[in-house]
Amino acid sequence: MNKQKIETLLKNSIDNRNIFGISLCISKDEAEYCDAFGNLSTDQPYFIASVTKLYVTAIILRWQSMGMLDVNDPITKYLSEQVTEKLHLYKGTDYSKNITIKHLLSQTSGLPDYFEDKADGQSLLDHIRAGKDQAWTFEDTVCWTKQLKPHFAPGAKNKAHYSDSNFQLLGKIIENIGKNTIDEIFNQLIFKPLNLKQTWLYVNPEDQRPVNINYKTREMNSPLALSSFKADGGIASTAAETMVFLKAFFTGYFFPQSYFDEMQHWNSVMFPLQYGMGIMRFKLPWFFSPFKPIPDFIGHSGLSGAFAFYAPQKKVYFTGTVNQLSNPGNSFRPMIRLLDHL
Repeated sequence: MNKQKIETLLKNSIDNRNIFGISLCISKDEAEYCDAFGNLSTDQPYFIASVTKLYVTAIILRWQSMGMLDVNDPITKYLSEQVTEKLHLYKGTDYSKNITIKHLLSQTSGLPDYFEDKADGQSLLDHIRAGKDQAWTFEDTVCWTKQLKPHFAPGAKNKAHYSDSNFQLLGKIIENIGKNTIDEIFNQLIFKPLNLKQTWLYVNPEDQRPVNINYKTREMNSPLALSSFKADGGIASTAAETMVFLKAFFTGYFFPQSYFDEMQHWNSVMFPLQYGMGIMRFKLPWFFSPFKPIPDFIGHSGLSGAFAFYAPQKKVYFTGTVNQLSNPGNSFRPMIRLLDHL
């Protein structure tokens, strides 16, 4: 691991127009490198956004291995009729009772995304980007999901639609099974056992510990929204502590590694991202780099510019953030450039 070249690459990735800082950890074999540049520091917690979905996946699959649930169970087994009634009306048919936990985990439920799908030309994300901070509840996300149009029937062949609604529902399922709040269950099953002291579910809008997310050239101050995400994207952490979790996730700490066979049935959600069961894959076609193919990355990214990925061909783990909401591709460029030096 050439630390000098890594530092140079990371420093050069900061252009002070789009990327103002980067915090990153790399782990390969027994070597680990963590550093931060620009306006971020290694001990500054940041919002990991949808990387949170890996933590949800860890709990669901842990409970599957313990016999507490089955991913093929219908969600009606764990959610109230008030939540599931007319949740999925597609082309005149109500598919709500057909949705399983696995459909939610794999983004194959067909449910719309309460956060990014548009109603009347605007999405909730559009409002947040415009500076209109607001809070919402789980009940709000269910209501908004029911008002939007589903994209396909649950489990339709080769179909996937990335939807935060899926993970809001998974969060409620976790609460109902665990008979506790999602933040307490995260604490009990993940944060405390892994001794993560700078990782928590952001639920208090007055909590100023995490760095503000950048949107283009301005800092966003959206504590009400950020405290509303919960299971679909509400965790704050550091690159070092995300690394502890990521390595536990891929090495059998939470669930048997044999599960990965089933988890890696991929469907495209947005180029070049594919979704399996609770995990994401970044895969570029060979013609993007015909003479030196870019390895796949498996894990999860977040809209905030956060990332937590494992590159199996290189046996390298990456965690961190570029802390930029404007371009999701920003989080992958440093990892791709760094692979040559690992």
